[in-house]
Amino acid sequence: MTRIAIIIGSTRPGRKAEIIARWVLDVARKRGDAEYELVDIAEYNLPHLDEPMPPAMGQYSKPHTKAWAEKIDSFDGFVFVTPEYNHSTSGALKNAIDFLFKEWNNKAAGFVSYGSAGGVRAVEHLRLVMGELMVADVRVQVMFSLTHDFESYTVFKPHGPQHEKAANTMLGQVVSWATALRSVRGKA
Repeated sequence: MTRIAIIIGSTRPGRKAEIIARWVLDVARKRGDAEYELVDIAEYNLPHLDEPMPPAMGQYSKPHTKAWAEKIDSFDGFVFVTPEYNHSTSGALKNAIDFLFKEWNNKAAGFVSYGSAGGVRAVEHLRLVMGELMVADVRVQVMFSLTHDFESYTVFKPHGPQHEKAANTMLGQVVSWATALRSVRGKA
């Protein structure tokens, strides 16, 4: 079965990424087309990139990097749940992505974002990063507004059915691409 990680892309106290990721997981589990798992970057305690060799070399020396690499390598695709901080993704998510290279290659990714502008600018940056890592990112993204989808900017209450529809479309695309890219990973 195709395995998809739903990555909680923030470590900030009071983060909204975890509640949104759990919402995505609830939507995903109704589908039955893949195995979905929450992956919280906060649990890996990744310091600012501290490996002496570039990730493309695959010569990881730190236990936290090896654990992170093993987890990411076990998936066929990813859904990144990202905040938008200063027109980009969180530094913690970017750092977690930068720790690895081949573990991301020839897989698929989708995005769920949130922020004052729905997190769209964070995803624009992540799409560039995914291209460098040879990750096929899908077109549809789910965007949550801090003003419309959160009560008093804190309590997550998705406004309208369009979010679940977009999530299902995005998940379908991620699963399709992740499954199709298996043959490429087998040849790499």
